[in-house]
Amino acid sequence: MAKKRSGKFRANFRKKHQGRVRRGDFTRDFREDASQVDDAVQSERLSGKGELTRKRTIHGADASPDSAAGMHVHLDVDEEKLLHGRVLSVHGLQSKVLGDDGVLYACAVRQVLKSLSTSQRNVIVAGDRVWFRAESRDGVSLKSEADGMIERVEPRTGMISRTSRGRQHVLVANIDAMLIIASAEQPGIKPTLIDRMILTAHQCQIEPIVVINKIDLVDLADLQPLIGVYSSMGYRVLPTSAETGQNIEYLRALLQNRQTALAGQSGVGKSSLLNAVQPGLGLAIGAVSTDNNKGRHTTTASQLIPLQSGGAVFDTPGIRQFQLWDISASEVAGLMPDLRPYVSGCRYPDCLHLAEDDCAVKNAVADARIDARRYDAYCHLLEEELM
Repeated sequence: MAKKRSGKFRANFRKKHQGRVRRGDFTRDFREDASQVDDAVQSERLSGKGELTRKRTIHGADASPDSAAGMHVHLDVDEEKLLHGRVLSVHGLQSKVLGDDGVLYACAVRQVLKSLSTSQRNVIVAGDRVWFRAESRDGVSLKSEADGMIERVEPRTGMISRTSRGRQHVLVANIDAMLIIASAEQPGIKPTLIDRMILTAHQCQIEPIVVINKIDLVDLADLQPLIGVYSSMGYRVLPTSAETGQNIEYLRALLQNRQTALAGQSGVGKSSLLNAVQPGLGLAIGAVSTDNNKGRHTTTASQLIPLQSGGAVFDTPGIRQFQLWDISASEVAGLMPDLRPYVSGCRYPDCLHLAEDDCAVKNAVADARIDARRYDAYCHLLEEELM
């Protein structure tokens, strides 16, 4: 029998919207009539916090502040009365959950989860492992728009996150590897976007794999310098073509028995590659715009797709901008494997390797021990994203 925790603690909640607490302008009234001071001292509330507190007492456990879940709360639930499952996709207020019983549920989210204070944009994301209450299917249901209610989210491990309007936007959770999809043409390769995604993978201890699609549109020899740079750092680089089927078998074997997310800008062919890997999948695909050579958004939400060969993949929406989350300027060089060996040799411990004296990284670039293109990529990252 599952053992229930009975602990209580004070958890931070979102501050609810409320009207102005003070019923007047105290300063203006004082200047007009100083005799009101005594009355105001007795009755006027000067606190800016308002009538509503940000804390509530809830049943559960307070997880470590460094928890990967983002919400540092592990709610008490009666696991014997709940089902366990994994979130396949999130659409507005409803999440599709594949239960361990093999049934697909459309679930709402318990209000206490939505009210918890968190830096994340969404409480539930594709890939989450959750406990949920199945609602009656005989016509008696608690929520007409859902047949389940998510009660608890398990702590997350591997995540892909970016910054969105100053908040953490988690794209997918609980993954082992990240396929960074680029295209040789239509649209062209953006090395800076690949670098940002590699940094995110390193930060979350996820294996990054670079896939260059649409190689049937170019001479592969033109890509060798770029492929060589990433290969020399130990990254797997796989040229593919969803059109001709080149290296699709290798990609299928690479995805087998793993939890893998596909990420890349719009139009690079993420959905086309998945359709080729698993025939009959039928994911929607779209043509690249002839006006600006940019892809159109055909995948609108991250979704988990179980593979017939074992494992699962996450098809994510196309990304045109990938702003780093929770990576400071001083951490970037340490997350780049070709710069990392030289970071500790700099004169200053907070060296950013830009204009400082006695910089071991700049000396390595001058001696050709670091590829100049990689150092330029590092400088662009700091200039565009972090400075």
